[in-house]
Amino acid sequence: MMELIADLASLLQKKILSKVPNFAEDAFLFIFPLGILAFVLLVVSCTSAFFGFLICLVLIALIICFFRDPERTIKDDAPGALVSPADGKIKHIIENEDNPYTGKSGTRITIFLSVLDVHVNRIPMAGTIEKIDLKKDGKYLVADRPAASAENVQNTLVIKNGDTVVVVKQIVGLIARRIVCWVREGDTLERGQRFGLIRFGSRVDILVPGDTQIKVKEGDMVAGGESIIGFLAPTQ
Repeated sequence: MMELIADLASLLQKKILSKVPNFAEDAFLFIFPLGILAFVLLVVSCTSAFFGFLICLVLIALIICFFRDPERTIKDDAPGALVSPADGKIKHIIENEDNPYTGKSGTRITIFLSVLDVHVNRIPMAGTIEKIDLKKDGKYLVADRPAASAENVQNTLVIKNGDTVVVVKQIVGLIARRIVCWVREGDTLERGQRFGLIRFGSRVDILVPGDTQIKVKEGDMVAGGESIIGFLAPTQ
C-alpha cells in the first residue's frame, strides 16, 4: 500500500506539480481552504460531491494562474533605465504632474492591470524606500478612470537613489480590494525586485522626474521588471 502511495506521489510530482508555474505565497490563503474542501468532497462517494471536487480543482488552477510570479530578466546593461513596476497596458502618460513628495513636477505613467495580467509588482529603479504612505479611506472607482489616481485606496512608495526620487502607487480598482506590500521604509532594493501585489485587477502609477526620457506610449503592453519605460537624465 505504501509503495502505491509513493508511486502516485511520484507521478503527481512528474506530471502535474512540475508543470505548475511559480506563484506568490499569498495564493495559499485561497488554495488551503479549497484544497481541504476538495479532499472532503473527494472522500464523499456521490456524483454531486465529485463535481464539487472538480470545481475546487478548477478554482485552485485559476488562483495559481492569477498569482503566477514568473522570473524576469532584469537589464543590467542599461544605465539609468527605469523598468516597469507592473504588467499591463499603458493607459495614460501625463506630463507636468505635481509630485507632493519632491515639490517638483514630473511625468506620471499609468499602467492598467487586467485580471489576466501578472499582479506581482516590481521596483523600477534601485534605491531606498524613503516613505510608504497607505491611504485606507479612499474609494473603489474603476481603476482606469483618471480620478482613481487621487481618490482610490492606494499604497505609495517613495524610492530614492541619490538626488533622484521615483514614486510608485499601488491603486485598487472596482474589483481589487487588497493591496499587499512586502517591503518596509528603509529597505534598500535592486531594480526589478519584487515588492508587492494587488488583488484582483488593478492599476499602478509611476511618477518619474520631468527630465526622464520616456520610452513607452499609451497603448503599449509592458512586463514588470523587464520592460524599460524610460531613462533617467544623467546626473551632473
